[in-house]
Amino acid sequence: AEGIVATLVSDDKKSAAIVEVNAETDFVAKNEVFQSYVARVAAQVLASNNTTMEAFMAEPWIDDASFTVEQELSQMVAKIGEKLSIRRFEKVTNENGVIASYIHAGGKIGVLVNMDTTASAEAVEECGKNVCMQVAALKPQFTNRNEVSAEHIAHEKEILLAAAKKENPEKPENIIEKMVIGRINKYYKEVCLVDQEFIKDGDLTISKLLKSKNASVVRFARYQLGEGIEKKQDDLAAEVAKQLNQ
Repeated sequence: AEGIVATLVSDDKKSAAIVEVNAETDFVAKNEVFQSYVARVAAQVLASNNTTMEAFMAEPWIDDASFTVEQELSQMVAKIGEKLSIRRFEKVTNENGVIASYIHAGGKIGVLVNMDTTASAEAVEECGKNVCMQVAALKPQFTNRNEVSAEHIAHEKEILLAAAKKENPEKPENIIEKMVIGRINKYYKEVCLVDQEFIKDGDLTISKLLKSKNASVVRFARYQLGEGIEKKQDDLAAEVAKQLNQ
């Protein structure tokens, strides 16, 4: 998939928008008309209170209320001459802190990090950007351990237990159990943002970095361009092949 992921943060850093708009070619993704359109879609998301795509597409367009978002999209398709689609969007708000944002590689990855803090937006600005870059680079699945479901961990434990037994067939159960606990903790450090080592300083975890700035992460949003689209196409290809071979 081609296109752009864009973010927009309000002046007071209390609300922010993230959006992915797809095009068919990289040529269009680099086109200034398309890029400025995506920026306006992000502004629309920031101004909107709708959470479903259907309701969002039916809203009056931010720059001309005689059009809906959907009608403006159709106008852009006609103007650019290529199929475009607003794939997904999200609006994040926080009255008790600030929201940081980061765009990587000209719109291939976009990140919002929602932080609670008693400090000013300026005081945590650099920290927020660093945490956003961490999310972009290391792709955490969860904010903290509380977000990881018991089922998810039980499934992970099964995999680790089978691997530990296979690697150490001579070791007793209690030792294997301890090894699995150690590996689960290592797993948390990989998938939970606040448990990860800070990419710029291995002596710090993200949790410690935030604590030093009187901040904590409520949640984050990470959009990678085309994420999941290729998978769906692969699945479809596999399905078709399966049917042909029947």
